Amino acid sequence: MLAFVWLTIVTALRILGRNRLRAGLTMLGIIIGVGAVIAMVSIGEGAKRAVQRQIATMGTNVIFIWPGSTTASGVRGAMGSAVTLTVGDALDLKKKLPLLSDTGWYKRDQAQIVYGNRNWNCAIQGASPSLLSIREWSFSSGGSFTQEDLDGAARVALLGQTVVENLFDPGEEPVGAVIRIRNVPFHVIGILSAKGQSPQGWDQDDVVIIPFSTAERKVFGTLFLGSVTAIVASTDRTEDLPEATEQIRDLMRSRHRLQSGQPADFTIRTLVDIGQVQEGTSQTLTVMLMAIASISLFVGGIGIMNILLVSVTERTREIGVRLAVGAKRRHIMMQFLIEAMTLSVVGGCIGILFGILSARLTTVIAGWPTIISSDTVMVAFAFSVVVGLFFGLYPANKAARLNPIEALRYE
Repeated sequence: MLAFVWLTIVTALRILGRNRLRAGLTMLGIIIGVGAVIAMVSIGEGAKRAVQRQIATMGTNVIFIWPGSTTASGVRGAMGSAVTLTVGDALDLKKKLPLLSDTGWYKRDQAQIVYGNRNWNCAIQGASPSLLSIREWSFSSGGSFTQEDLDGAARVALLGQTVVENLFDPGEEPVGAVIRIRNVPFHVIGILSAKGQSPQGWDQDDVVIIPFSTAERKVFGTLFLGSVTAIVASTDRTEDLPEATEQIRDLMRSRHRLQSGQPADFTIRTLVDIGQVQEGTSQTLTVMLMAIASISLFVGGIGIMNILLVSVTERTREIGVRLAVGAKRRHIMMQFLIEAMTLSVVGGCIGILFGILSARLTTVIAGWPTIISSDTVMVAFAFSVVVGLFFGLYPANKAARLNPIEALRYE
């Protein structure tokens, strides 16, 4: 049996070799389909990994609390447009909830920064010192401000890498320099390490962080003293996040005197929640791309079936001779099935190379991260084999059912 299968494979290759152009065009759909599946899944997995890296830059086991939305003249504003969170909320959370390892807060605004004859417009964050430790923000030089700086409203600043690149010359040491924010001088005491893009898409390094009290009293001109843009909390363990979130919700509703059934005037999100949303979006995109790529495999399968039907017609007399000299119908059927499988296997192998090359070129040319997994390659190849088998069944069955006498008469 093995000898017969091997002989049939050799014969199939010889037949396909006699019609190289036709065989190549037939395999084109399989090649494109397999290559597209591998490339698309690799791009999707790369995007998923990139999102995971971006989320990791936000810190570990972090909980974000944002103010609610405002409603004016029947029009509801975006989340965070209301002034509902205060420093007192953050301090009370840390005091009353043992599950929380720390809490921090910040207020955010845009402002022009001036250094020498250069200027740059970026985000200004008035923050508590604890925010930097919760966000796990390290320093490339210098260090952070302290609680004493916060209590004394010290005019000190921490610069993100994007700000440094736009305000200082290459090789110039920013630590010790004096910058001006809305005409208020600040001493630069630390340079933040690069974090890159956030999951929301904004540049985390395009920021200047100053003590919250300094921002509130000397830079922002806040009308509502003690109000914050967001509160950030953390837990020691990831598994404590759901319980900590519920405890925060209960305490915040109590502090804000919200009645049962009344909508909350704040929103709570954990890094797990953000990760699930981002990964869900990435997975949906990957599935959609795979579905589109699979159409090429389907079209390739139709091409295989079409070319085999033509081959059955062209080789009707040959089939009649084989049947006349003793070949069984299963031998004829196996012969055409093996031809179909040969087309799909060769096309699948070329498609794998095409897919890997496409993924690599995507990374090099577009700069998109791609991850090529062996599982994706195996699934794409198996799919191509199944397509060849499925679409080869009908032509093979048709060839096996030919009447030997009528086949011998065929011209």
